[in-house]
Amino acid sequence: MGGGATNSKPDFRMHAVPGAHAVPTLAEDVAHGFEQRPRRLPPKYFYDAHGSALFDRICDTPEYYPTRSEHALLAEHADALVERVRPDHIIELGSGTARKTLALLAGCERVGLAPVYWPFDVCSEVVEQAAGHLQTRLPWLRVEGLVGDYTAGLDHLPRPVGRTLYVFLGGTFGNFDPAEGRALLSEVAGRMGPNDALLLGVDRVKERSIIEAAYNDAAGVTAAFNRNVLEVINRELDADFEPDAFRHEAVFNEPRGQLEMYLRAERDMSVECAALARQYRFAADEPLLTEISRKFTDDQIEREIAAAGLRRRASLVAPGDYFALELLERPP
Repeated sequence: MGGGATNSKPDFRMHAVPGAHAVPTLAEDVAHGFEQRPRRLPPKYFYDAHGSALFDRICDTPEYYPTRSEHALLAEHADALVERVRPDHIIELGSGTARKTLALLAGCERVGLAPVYWPFDVCSEVVEQAAGHLQTRLPWLRVEGLVGDYTAGLDHLPRPVGRTLYVFLGGTFGNFDPAEGRALLSEVAGRMGPNDALLLGVDRVKERSIIEAAYNDAAGVTAAFNRNVLEVINRELDADFEPDAFRHEAVFNEPRGQLEMYLRAERDMSVECAALARQYRFAADEPLLTEISRKFTDDQIEREIAAAGLRRRASLVAPGDYFALELLERPP
């Protein structure tokens, strides 16, 4: 794992984390996904610097309950959670802007702990910005930023000495299909020692109207976030998508227990993708699936945890069964 300071602060370093196995490139994901019906893209391409900033704004919309619910749980229970684990290190998968993690780290400060924070994200700019924000609020905090794609495997993640709390918040676990989700949880479990723990955020099944409203905010921030993935393809693959020619749509698929987010072509059109030397035709109203977000009952998440070789150490549920934080450990 390479490393080196990337700003003037002595308590911040950035490290590149190479993948343990090959993952498809954006070009490969577009070439493969656009052959499927409906056409599809993995949601990780939302999160360039602009997409991450848009998602931060989504978290502030009145309709988006997951962030509010999870943050309230962290604010109320952070002290007890970190006291229970007493981590020397906190490694967060898909850390993004780390806005919710501040509550967890503030809990560490209150109970007299000073763990090293290891945010792991695909965007180096976002990691550095998050570190600066956290260190402004918590001057004692040492940050070891990790830049890479955690879906490429965790073999090259650091194994710091002492207790480690792995953190996977925001309900991001639900963006993986069942097989992918279990594989990721199992991989984290395989890295955990007897004194380590995993704090997992999971969205719960609830009334359809509440779920759909969260992904169809009245201000249109989620729509802009969704369309931004077309800007990413334009920039990275020299394509000529017209983002405004696609409408945002988010619907809850009750039989599958998942929110599905689409971009639908407003009219017949052709899109050139120079990097792939391909032209793609979209018919009017044709959908492009950009994200799934699975929602879980208590029994379902219990099965997912057990399948990964983990067990509950604590389960914290928001009022109305909106969201849950699961503190997990490996059985002896």
